[in-house]
Amino acid sequence: MSYSHASLLPALETVARQAGALILDVYAGDFAVENKADESPVTEADRRAEALILPVLAGLAPGVPIIAEEEAAAGRLPAVGSGPFWLVDPLDGTKEFVKRSGEFTVNIGLIVDGAPVLGVVFAPALGWLWSAAGTATAVGPDGVRRPLTCRPIPRSEPVVLASRLHGSGELLDRFLSTLRRPTIARAGSSLKFCRIAEGVADFYPRFGPTSEWDTAAGHAVLAAAGGVVTLPDGAPFTYGKPGFLNRDGFLARGRTSP
Repeated sequence: MSYSHASLLPALETVARQAGALILDVYAGDFAVENKADESPVTEADRRAEALILPVLAGLAPGVPIIAEEEAAAGRLPAVGSGPFWLVDPLDGTKEFVKRSGEFTVNIGLIVDGAPVLGVVFAPALGWLWSAAGTATAVGPDGVRRPLTCRPIPRSEPVVLASRLHGSGELLDRFLSTLRRPTIARAGSSLKFCRIAEGVADFYPRFGPTSEWDTAAGHAVLAAAGGVVTLPDGAPFTYGKPGFLNRDGFLARGRTSP
């Protein structure tokens, strides 16, 4: 890619908002919910948003492979090789969408050398958008272009974000036991990465499997704000894994020092 990643952000933010508008059109009415082969739900909103996003990405970065959730579910996974590739979740948090909680997002991320270098996260029901393209570039959610910075993780009473729908579980309880008087807050979709990037939370531990398109955009925003995502044991968290699956979970966190 011969252009700067930051130069892509305006177009990506626009298409994320446009996809969000399509999603809200479906959200406002009655819609059917189907189950994919992996038993995860899918709606017309997922499909319409993805169909809008993909040709825009193809036009912005010709030849760069696109790994998108609904295309993957249909068995259409392009080879990515060693070059950059897109990861797209047109509607992250479909279960939240079905529950009408408002906590669902449009996620677009770009991976280079196994790491997310660009990300856009848009929460259409909330009207919040975060975007980033490198260190100290994360902005959002109010649209004012001021870099976000994670806060240093406090020694006591850190805020730990957990999914509304995936419960706590023994592994989460074990992680919480390593912290001093943690506070647990619940949130849906990739919003959890962005809330840490904003400096209002400190940890997002996820011990079950996810897909790479679930994490790439939020990971890019968090990293640009000074946060880190690792495997639960502290090993590097990379992209382009077999099946684009995060099998071993992850730990997202804010800064460990000022």
